[in-house]
Amino acid sequence: MVLTHGRAAETAAALTALRAAAARHRVSLLFAPEEADKHGLKAADGIDVDAALGRDADLCVVLGGDGSILTALRAYAGTGVPVFAVNFGEVGFLATVEPDSLDGAFDRAFTGDFETLDLPAITLACDGRDLTAINDVSVHRRAGGRVADLGYALAGEEVGRVRCDGLVVCTPAGSTGYNLANGGPVLAWGVEGFAVSFIAPHSLTARALVAAPGDLLTLRNASREEPVEVHVDGRPSGALQAGESIDVRYRPGCATLAQLPDATFYRRLRQKFGRLSS
Repeated sequence: MVLTHGRAAETAAALTALRAAAARHRVSLLFAPEEADKHGLKAADGIDVDAALGRDADLCVVLGGDGSILTALRAYAGTGVPVFAVNFGEVGFLATVEPDSLDGAFDRAFTGDFETLDLPAITLACDGRDLTAINDVSVHRRAGGRVADLGYALAGEEVGRVRCDGLVVCTPAGSTGYNLANGGPVLAWGVEGFAVSFIAPHSLTARALVAAPGDLLTLRNASREEPVEVHVDGRPSGALQAGESIDVRYRPGCATLAQLPDATFYRRLRQKFGRLSS
């Protein structure tokens, strides 16, 4: 399965290389109709232009940034299908290959010459829907609204109540995203657990927290009248009305990320964000 970001011209050369490698290895490429239209593709031997994202596949190849990669990881969550990503975004922390390092990369992808990493997720139910986040779940005050008043409890014990612009619950994979921008802790891939950090807390004592994987997190909108928005992997996904609560859970082994052996977490951390000390 192939997924690309919205700027077709930027991925054209990589898509040509992908098609050539697929032909060499007799691999069929699956494209959703909107992907095929984006790239002007027609049905042909080894090219399916009427496939839905999430359809049975041996591998999902992403040419895009972290948003596209997260879409693929959510689509194949729980299936064991690896997501092999080439970075065409701003950061691309989840990508295993950069566009200037494509030589042989797709051949390795099609021969299975890569490692796989099982990624956990954050799950919750909001507005009657079950939602899954690979990176993070965030709660935000509404634009123009009052400061959010959020209470939170872990494993049934109330931990605190914070007036803030919002709150982020992240997996280790998501800890280098919104959580990092909040000054939250970076969690290495492989750490079992999740982090909770605050967006612009109106407090001198609010601190980020790393919770154990089995701890149930309950978030409560303690406001008397102001709803707050719930976002999943950066996308608006629901609302939490005044006085309402939601339960957030850590789910291990949800998605599968393909990575080349030299694309380690610590190397990516240094390359994407710089050294942690001078």
